[in-house]
Amino acid sequence: MSKITRREFLSKGVKLGLALASGSLLTAFLKTSLFSQNKKPVKAKTIKKIPDIAVIHSKDPEKNTRAAVEMLGGMDKFVKNGDKVVVKPNIGWDRNPEQAATTNPIVVATLVKMALEAGAKEVKVFDRTCHNAKRCYANSGIEKAAKDAGAIVQYAENESDYINTKINGMDLEDWPIHKDVLACDCFINVPIAKQHGSTELTLSMKNLMGVVGGNRGKFHAADIDQWIADIAKVVVPKLIVMDATRILLRHGPTGGNLADVQEKNTIIASVDPVACDAYTTRLFNKTPDDVTYIRYAFEQKLGEINLKKLNVQETNI
Repeated sequence: MSKITRREFLSKGVKLGLALASGSLLTAFLKTSLFSQNKKPVKAKTIKKIPDIAVIHSKDPEKNTRAAVEMLGGMDKFVKNGDKVVVKPNIGWDRNPEQAATTNPIVVATLVKMALEAGAKEVKVFDRTCHNAKRCYANSGIEKAAKDAGAIVQYAENESDYINTKINGMDLEDWPIHKDVLACDCFINVPIAKQHGSTELTLSMKNLMGVVGGNRGKFHAADIDQWIADIAKVVVPKLIVMDATRILLRHGPTGGNLADVQEKNTIIASVDPVACDAYTTRLFNKTPDDVTYIRYAFEQKLGEINLKKLNVQETNI
């Protein structure tokens, strides 16, 4: 810092006082402050806002999954040291990963690894299947991939594992929910995006049917869209990771024909189930209004449906 005389100091003080009187405080301070001499301007740090929806594209499902979660703040934001975690994929059908009826096993395994890396005490992986559970778990590739990643993989067919739970929904008063979902510290929902004959699309909120007990046939006999939205009031994931590595365009939810499958090589992550599902409709050239349970969930204030109001960050890696 260069030295100044007493006369110069007083002169600068007078100038500053005049500037204050005229309302030019900031300008005067920058021009006359002793601490601004011989200093380069300091640039403000750019703070990147965490998006409502993270969308990652590449041909590597593990990199996509990790990048999407990191964009939302990292797995440490969702999983704390000692947490009990449930990762809920779609394992409902006796199909292999290429047929796009079940969640990509690499995506599931990556989330298990990330939860354990964040300090999870345990990570459980399960789904209440529609086809034979043993075949579904094996053929989907999820059982082996999740176990190899360190997860506890279990079946969800035993009705004693479900606890009748108050819903207070528009239609549903109560319904059995899997006890591990109710008791866990962090519930991660990891559906696959696909077409569905009854609900137009099966996305994250539809994937919650894999954690309910009882007679699920009643869902189809009733207003299935409203019942799905009602369940979404109670079963609230901390994190949603939508697998759109391959999507099923037709003959869902079971699929089986590779001609119905399209590679998207995409992962979509969010903490808002309505927003996540609303965005995913784009992959099928649809809008959120085409999927009734998304609209019902929005009307129940479970998330944001208007994509124009959402901060979406999309990246190719």
